[in-house]
Amino acid sequence: MRHRHLSTLTLALGVAVLLDVLRVWLPSVITLFGRAAETPAELLGAFALGWFLLALAAPTLVRRVGAAPVGLVAAGVLAVARLVLTAQPGGPAQLWSACAGLLAGLIWLAAVAASVPRPVAGLALGLAGNAVGHALLGTEDLVWRGGVLAWGLSVLLVLAFLAASVTARRDRTDAPVGGEAGSRVSVPGRRAWLLCGPTLLLAGQVALAPAVWSAAAGTGSPDFPGLARPAGGSPLGALAVLLFLAAALFRAPVRLARLLWPSALLAGSVLFVTGRLVPAYLLTAVGLGGCLALTDTATGDDRAAATDERDAVTDERDAGDGRAGARRGRAAALGMLVFAVATVAYYAAYDLGYPNGWAPVATAVLVALVAATAPLRPAPAPGPTPSGGASPGPVLPAAARVAALAGLTALAGLAAVLHVPATNARATTATAAVRVAAYNIRMGFGLDGRLDLDALARELRGADVVLLSEVDRGWWLNGGHDTLALLAGRLGMPYVFAPAADPVWGDAVLSRFPMRSGQTRRLTAHGAPTGAQALGVTLDLGGRELAVVATHLQPPPGRDPVEQAGEVAAFARRYANGRPLVLGGDLNTEPDDPAFAEFTRTGLVDALAAARPLRTSPADDPRTQIDHVFVSPGLTAGEVRAPRTEASDHLPVTLTVTLP
Repeated sequence: MRHRHLSTLTLALGVAVLLDVLRVWLPSVITLFGRAAETPAELLGAFALGWFLLALAAPTLVRRVGAAPVGLVAAGVLAVARLVLTAQPGGPAQLWSACAGLLAGLIWLAAVAASVPRPVAGLALGLAGNAVGHALLGTEDLVWRGGVLAWGLSVLLVLAFLAASVTARRDRTDAPVGGEAGSRVSVPGRRAWLLCGPTLLLAGQVALAPAVWSAAAGTGSPDFPGLARPAGGSPLGALAVLLFLAAALFRAPVRLARLLWPSALLAGSVLFVTGRLVPAYLLTAVGLGGCLALTDTATGDDRAAATDERDAVTDERDAGDGRAGARRGRAAALGMLVFAVATVAYYAAYDLGYPNGWAPVATAVLVALVAATAPLRPAPAPGPTPSGGASPGPVLPAAARVAALAGLTALAGLAAVLHVPATNARATTATAAVRVAAYNIRMGFGLDGRLDLDALARELRGADVVLLSEVDRGWWLNGGHDTLALLAGRLGMPYVFAPAADPVWGDAVLSRFPMRSGQTRRLTAHGAPTGAQALGVTLDLGGRELAVVATHLQPPPGRDPVEQAGEVAAFARRYANGRPLVLGGDLNTEPDDPAFAEFTRTGLVDALAAARPLRTSPADDPRTQIDHVFVSPGLTAGEVRAPRTEASDHLPVTLTVTLP
């Protein structure tokens, strides 16, 4: 046992690398394989789940070949795929590189599970470390950034992971293939490995999601009840990291923990579904960390050195049995399959039209049950202690745990200070001409499947007011980015956000003029699978006010969104209350359709009429006119354009609106 805690470091680094690959693989499946909902949801789900089903064969491969060689080869492929993605290939090369990296990562997990019976510390540090790094980068991953910084840090991460993997292999004797020992006893670490996938999902979607921290920070200000505005650095993200690591690395008394941690986790998942983001991620963080701790293979805290050594020897003996290692490997593979099923189920609801709130709640229930029913101390496997054996991965010394907790919490707090968004604009002199842009940004992903916010910003520079549709503030399926904050930072514009499909996906208004008040109205679904809303914001043009309404109509399958159009038109006229009005967004209706007529019927004027036909979708071959801007009578529109770009699957619409 020359490097007693090396398995913990290797696991933490590997989890961080795998998460980086997942943040590319998930949106690549949607944007490249799915082609913006052109691929049937059932086929897309089958493609995504297929890679996790393939990984179910990994434990058999590990048992036949050996954990060390399989793990080392898989780590190499995972590392190479991670660097290939840093090159931002886009298109099919990006999709298949991410798929190769994902499969290699799943095989690597199964190999590590076969030889590490105590993974809790490594999993916790890997999840928290990746989240803190994501926060320090403002939720824009290194793989999407490019440049010297991205390559330098990526290479350092990959080299550290490979070096730790190679060193761990030298210290490890492969587990034997056969053996009956452990076949009738509790397998150390199996529950912890089973929770790897569900924990990864709940951490990425809720608890350790910096984009969700950001989205929650500015919600509920007095002038904008229920809406999200830019907020200063919030310590709550650092508090989530602190709670998660403290609960995972410093175990509470077991009888108290079995009641407290599962209850906190379940409460947090329910609050997330209901849109209470701040208490949701704090409770989920502490509950998730505590449930992980309950599955560790030993009880107690800060044990004496002799007891720690005895536990480590027992762990080595258990890990030395090939059957026990195979069971841990299968548990890890099954846990990641749970991750995939829950992820696909949650987001497929927006295509298939069923309630999806049960997915994170059911995942939390699974974690809670596995943790609450864990034995206080698994029975050790019988038989003599082998002379060699797998790396035991004992719990980290107290000093190391305190250092990791303090360091990662401090870095998470630093991230909040580094990325302070633009505040509300100051009052200006009276303005009569306003440059308006309306753009469906597809969560920031271009037709090549790359997150390219610079390309989006180039199309929107020069606009005074921006109406955005399909704004993503933390969807795990899209990689967990706060697209709105990243884009607003590039433009130097404050924003107001309103959720539609769920608490972190919806529409936004960005403005160079002061935003004085705001209001949102949730639209009736009328059979549409994805939620919709209308967001009204009042702008101060230097003594004059302009009402702006942003929306994204969601038509029921095979129908025109005529009912929602009527709701939005009525809301807009009521919200404007006699003030000049601009309404725009992705309306999913053409000029000759009944839904379009709902806007003109209420007296609104088609601001793009003089430039039609003005086709805006799809971006690479525009055939439909579904992105529109309407104005109240008396306002005039000019300089109308729909510039060609593939930064999204829609083209932006820009125009100058002149007030009388």
